Amino acid sequence: MAEGQGFSFLHTMIRVGDLERSVKFYTGLLGMRELRRRDVPDGKYTLAFVGYASEEAGAGVIELTYNYGVSHYETGTGFGHLAIGVPDIAATCERLRAAGTKITREPGPVKFGTTIIAFVEDPDGYKIELIQRG
Repeated sequence: MAEGQGFSFLHTMIRVGDLERSVKFYTGLLGMRELRRRDVPDGKYTLAFVGYASEEAGAGVIELTYNYGVSHYETGTGFGHLAIGVPDIAATCERLRAAGTKITREPGPVKFGTTIIAFVEDPDGYKIELIQRG
């Protein structure tokens, strides 16, 4: 099969301890939209999909998975980060800081390069790399 033929990247799933808190972070602070939600009482979980556009549009979507009764997860050492392009990294960091978001790396050039990046944490401690675009 030719490279990429018939394949498309749909979403990344992360487990969250408080679904509403996480949806509010990604939609309210990072400007995503909640695309859809599915509650599965028999499976004791709820899924909320957030993103800037749909999976069908080829956009990166995040599946936030809340398992009933689980309020905290260890992120482990295998997960690195999510990356989001932003038009004004300094203003974005200030807005996130004002909302109580933890900034773990202030905006500045990547080591040995010129791309301007910053790192923040979502409410569950997942790392998000912000990349200055444009």
